[in-house]
Amino acid sequence: MTTSLRTLNTADADFEAQFQRVLHWSAETDAAIETRVAEILADVRARGDAAVLDCTARFDGLQAASLTTLELAREELKAAFDGLPAGQATALTQAAARVRSYHQRQKQACGESWSYRDEDGTLLGQKVTPLDRVGIYVPGGKAAYPSSVLMNAIPAQVAGVPEIVMVVPTPRGEKNPLVLAAAYVAGVHRAFTIGGAQAVAALAYGTATVPRVDKITGPGNAYVASAKKNVFGQVGIDMIAGPSEILVLADGSTPPDWVAMDLFSQAEHDEMAQSILLCPDAGYIAQVREAIERLLPGMPRRDVIRASLEGRGALIQTRSMEEACEISNRIAPEHLEVSSADPHRWEPLLRHAGAIFLGAYTSESLGDYCAGPNHVLPTSGTARFSSPLGVYDFQKRSSLIEVSEAGAQVLGPIAATLAYGEGLQAHAQAAEFRLKR
Repeated sequence: MTTSLRTLNTADADFEAQFQRVLHWSAETDAAIETRVAEILADVRARGDAAVLDCTARFDGLQAASLTTLELAREELKAAFDGLPAGQATALTQAAARVRSYHQRQKQACGESWSYRDEDGTLLGQKVTPLDRVGIYVPGGKAAYPSSVLMNAIPAQVAGVPEIVMVVPTPRGEKNPLVLAAAYVAGVHRAFTIGGAQAVAALAYGTATVPRVDKITGPGNAYVASAKKNVFGQVGIDMIAGPSEILVLADGSTPPDWVAMDLFSQAEHDEMAQSILLCPDAGYIAQVREAIERLLPGMPRRDVIRASLEGRGALIQTRSMEEACEISNRIAPEHLEVSSADPHRWEPLLRHAGAIFLGAYTSESLGDYCAGPNHVLPTSGTARFSSPLGVYDFQKRSSLIEVSEAGAQVLGPIAATLAYGEGLQAHAQAAEFRLKR
């Protein structure tokens, strides 16, 4: 059975209309989900532990007498790591080392306090401090994601956050050893086997057992995304994530099987994921389509991949690689592969993407697991104005101002003049009191 994956051509008169249909995805959460999430948040805020336990029993099928029994001790995390097969333990520690090394460099580049004194002796600067406590949400329903533990916990640890609290649903009490081991390797301080909107609420508001955090990061389903949106303001959040996306910008030099599998790599996440190929070579697009048809039957998640490709995927023939870059900037994809013999020729033309993967050997999957940069990326076109998760998301900045006596004589009249202009006499006189008479 062949897929009905659409093929578009930018030279066609109706390309724009077809292109918009490919891109369309509503970030609006279903009204029924919003209503249910609001009820869960209010219940957890009012009843704390008891509400979390009720929701965990109802949605995860996990019965517990108290929330303390759903907290994972540090010893259990270490035991999970110690019990891993040697290959998994090695891969996990190697991935964690690369992620930590990258984020250490990120901290050195932008995460240090600084100050200077001007000619009047006034000190001006910026103080960078870590958040006190953060919560990381790790999905645990359809699949287990140890990589999400590394990508959320390690930059928080590098930033210097004193307490990292992890929540992860364990439906029917089934714990994934690799997720627990990743929490141990990444330096998670406390971990609870709870998930869904109730876990977000517990982190945002605090309960008798779960401590209130300052920021919540990490992906989740529609209920988790809605809950994060609704608690923003009580706590910080990283982003409201949409379905996963990949855009492959190809010049025809990469084996078509590689590109087909890269498109699969995002399509297999879920039916709403998006995989798009942009290429000026019609013959190459035909080769990629043939590879898709040939490789798809052998994929364990072929039904999900097929639904994703047919629903939101596209193979788009462009007039040139330059036009492909322009369209890529309009899409602002989460993952952008520049599958070209000369990727550095095109990279300067690419302004909007969560992560840019340069060259045929740089599969997006390497970035998901172990390359080093963070895999928590902006989706749904938000790469136009937002950035990957990083050390900076776990720090805050305070301005430092120490005005000398001489500096007060210079700044005071300026401030007073502007304050009187705004009708704020107390502001003006506070500055004038410090002027020499």
